[in-house]
Formats: sequence, C-alpha cells, structure tokens
Amino acid sequence: MRRVAKPGRLELVWALVLVAGLLAVGRTQAQARYTYSSNGAEVTDAQAGLVWRRCSEGQIWSAGICSGTPTTFTHEQALAYARTQTVWRIPNVKELSSLVDTSRFNPAIDGNAFPLTPSALYWSASPDVRLPSLAWAVDFGLGGVVSNNRYSSTVLLRLVR
Repeated sequence: MRRVAKPGRLELVWALVLVAGLLAVGRTQAQARYTYSSNGAEVTDAQAGLVWRRCSEGQIWSAGICSGTPTTFTHEQALAYARTQTVWRIPNVKELSSLVDTSRFNPAIDGNAFPLTPSALYWSASPDVRLPSLAWAVDFGLGGVVSNNRYSSTVLLRLVR
C-alpha cells in the first residue's frame, strides 16, 4: 500500500496565493472590459467595441444607479422607438448576447456595468429567418437566446451605438 503525503503548510499557502492571483486576474480582465462615460450613463465594451446604455429603456441613470421601471415593447414598437433615438440602435443578436456573463444568472450580466438589469428577455434587431413573424431575444435570466413573436410578445430593450 502506497502512502500519499499530505501537503505541508508551505504548499497550502502557495496554493492559496495562486488561487487569489487567478481570481485577481479574472477580476482585472472583467474590469478592463468596461469603461464608463463621464456621467456614468454609458459603458464602452472594449471587447466588442460598442457603447451601451447602462440602463434598460424606460429607466434613467440617476445617482449612480438605474432607477424607474423598464418599458416593454413588441418588436415592432421597439424598432419604431429606436428610430427616434439619435445615434442609438437595437443591437443584433450577436452583439446583445455578447453581454451575457455565463458565470452569473438571474441576471446573467455584469451587474456593475449594467446595474439593476432585470432577469428578463431583451429584443435584438435580428429577425428569425425561419419565420418572419419571429425575432431573436436574449434571456438575461439564464443567458440563452430565444425566438419570440414580433407582434404579440412584449420584451425589454437595451440600446447600443
């Protein structure tokens, strides 16, 4: 029978230092991904090269947080609303799903960059080519992508430029 040596105190200390270092690197990389505008209402995603509104539509940026109630839209209403927003647009499904943080759920998004994001569906601008009455949405509860009825489903919205 072979005897397995137990790790000594020094080995345990080094293991803890290694784990702490890896966690710090992950945190630094996540922090480096997003930079905030001077007023804090927008976030630039260095990974995707996009600027996002930090709040869901219907909410306002106030005192360092998103406040108010997010507005739901049918897809057609969302498209019409986005046309009224100078320089802002609805993201395509690839852009929107890039915000999903698979290490989180309910919501599956970075809560520092996008505070008080509901665990809900958000419209993308991408139609479902299989059926013209459907469009793609991202579920920020669990982080999936789903197809919804453009005319009857009411979903949240986050704009990008």
